[in-house]
Formats: sequence, structure tokens, C-alpha cells
Amino acid sequence: MRGQAHTLEAVTAGILLLSTVAFALQVTAVTPLTGSTSNQHIENQQAAMAEGVLDTAAANGTLKPTLLAWNGTAGTFHGATRDGYLNGGPPTPFGGTLNETFRSRGVAMDVTVTFLRGTDLDRVDAVPLVNLGAPSDNSAVATTTVTLYDDDRVHDADGNPTGPRLDETENFYADDVSPDSPVYNVLRIEVVVWRI
Repeated sequence: MRGQAHTLEAVTAGILLLSTVAFALQVTAVTPLTGSTSNQHIENQQAAMAEGVLDTAAANGTLKPTLLAWNGTAGTFHGATRDGYLNGGPPTPFGGTLNETFRSRGVAMDVTVTFLRGTDLDRVDAVPLVNLGAPSDNSAVATTTVTLYDDDRVHDADGNPTGPRLDETENFYADDVSPDSPVYNVLRIEVVVWRI
């Protein structure tokens, strides 16, 4: 009799314990804004915004003119330092989109242009386009590519294609990696964004 009472007591205690755990799990649901997932949610949102900015700029033709706005004498993009633009996007429509999308929301950004160097195609180099500091651990990245052709012209400070053709200039940041074809170089544009 005593054994049956202990068994019944143990079963009742087990059921009570399982019910408590089940109830606690239902009450504490994990949402996208809980501490453990909020950073990942923000990173995903920022990555999607950066991809959208790049896709839109490539589609509407504002990205390529920014990449061609090079001051060969100074060895910088027009109005930038050797470290790129340090206070926001470049003074182009693409730069305006970057500022409107990120800077106005308290999001910092770096934009880097990577390209092949020389005709051996085994060296990679890069120039900073926008440099707002060192990205945080919670940064998000988006990339796209832009093909430059021999007959593309270097743009002046006002964004007009008044400079020499790329295959006729010696002061452009990227090399003609395929002199026997109309392709000048393929640039990889990387946008890194993070909360300030």
C-alpha cells in the first residue's frame, strides 16, 4: 500500500513538472526583437537595404558615373581624399541615395571598389570610395559588379563624361586588363553598413 502511494505521488509530481515546463515554453516565445535575435534581424534588414541600393543604382545608371568620376591629377575621386569620401556618399546621385538610405537613419557605411590589376589577372587592388570608419562586428555587406569598357569616358567634377576614353588615359585607378577586347575592367563594389 505504501509503495503504491509513493508511485502515485511520483507520477503526480512528474505530470505537474511537465505541465509547468510546457506552460513556461508557451509563455516565453522568441520573437525577432528579443535580445538574442535582434542583432541578426537588424543585420539582415541592413544587408537587404544595401543590396537594394546597389541594384537600383545599377539599374537606373547612377552607379557607373560615380565610378568614372575620377580626378587623375589628384589620384582621387572628385572632391574626395585618398581615403575616399569621409563625411558621407559622393556628390553624385548614387551618393545621394547612399546618404538618404543610410546616413539619415544613423547607419554608417564604407564603399570599396575592387578590381584586377595588370593583364596577368592575378593581382587584385582596391580604392576606397566612402570611408566612414571601421565597421562594427554587426555589419552587413552587399556587393555588385560593374563592367567598364574602353570607350567609357572619365567624368568631370560635375558628372559629365568630358574626360578621355578609358583606353586613352594613364591616370585612372584601374588598369585595362584586356587591351585586345572592348572590356576595360570589371569592378566589384562592396557596401558595408553598420549602426553608429
